[in-house]
Amino acid sequence: MNEKLCKDNKKNGILEKIYQEDEHLKRFLGIQTVADFNKFNRSGYVSDLINVSEAMQAKAIFSIANEIASKRSKNPQLKVVLIAGPSSSGKTTFCKRLRIALMTNEIWPISISLDDYFVDREKTPLNEHGNYDFETIAALDLSFLNEQLAKLLVGETIELPRFNFKKGQREFTGESLHLSNNAILIMEGIHGLNPMLTAQIPDECKFHIYVAPLTGIRLDEITSIPTADNRLLRRILRDFQFRGYSAQQTIGQWASVQEGEKRWITPFMGRADAMFNSSQIFELAAIRNAVLPILQQVPSDSPEYAEAHRLISFSSQIDAISDKDLPSTSLLREFIGGSSFHY
Repeated sequence: MNEKLCKDNKKNGILEKIYQEDEHLKRFLGIQTVADFNKFNRSGYVSDLINVSEAMQAKAIFSIANEIASKRSKNPQLKVVLIAGPSSSGKTTFCKRLRIALMTNEIWPISISLDDYFVDREKTPLNEHGNYDFETIAALDLSFLNEQLAKLLVGETIELPRFNFKKGQREFTGESLHLSNNAILIMEGIHGLNPMLTAQIPDECKFHIYVAPLTGIRLDEITSIPTADNRLLRRILRDFQFRGYSAQQTIGQWASVQEGEKRWITPFMGRADAMFNSSQIFELAAIRNAVLPILQQVPSDSPEYAEAHRLISFSSQIDAISDKDLPSTSLLREFIGGSSFHY
């Protein structure tokens, strides 16, 4: 995936800058591998590592907010921020923190949920198995979405829809929306970078952001830990704690999740005006003790056991750290719990 990212973003150098910043930080801290991290942890400086890493993420978020503000000062038509990224990238917390950063630039962020623009259930496309396909962009009422966005951008007031998932129908509750001069729309979803989503909105009105863990610590000098494993471990922990799913269920769905990402997210990453690296040097150590018992519940005779065993094998090599030093606004709180944000 990194090779694809490099190719798509070679011209603007966004990804190259992220990799350079990550390498500089790792060299400064002397942490490249799990062994390096364990040594650093045992030296008693892990709280400093957490604070530095969190500060770097905060700096990156404010940098993106400042870029949006700078572009708006030159182009007042910039009114829509579109955010996309693969599963368990921390998009929700990123959006919440970006809102705060935008407000420090005297920009008032207003979030619109793309879930409210689903077509009615009877119009939802079916996948190859005959089930409703909620991931396809055709599951969204693109014409209605673009009609409402176009009205907002010329100063009109719209009545916001609310999708009733129990009934499978769009409803209106009388809630209206008007964009003031200092307001900006934030829309987050898997199709955020897909040009079909906002095809009727001029490009100069939009700012695209891609969010994902783009870098990671290596297991040893020659073995990388794929960032997809970071996301899978995050998802296993979140699904178990907040959604009632077992590790076996999450692992069983993972191939389908990744297939959807390859279809609806990966092809459009090169459209990003900014990228946010949601990985943390310490994150595997922070979630280790919470996720290992969940993985150990996967039955040994199940098809998901081999993957669970692989995740246990490399995670067990990382010294665990307490999450007590993580700030309440940390992106990892989205998966661990204890966040000051409401989800």
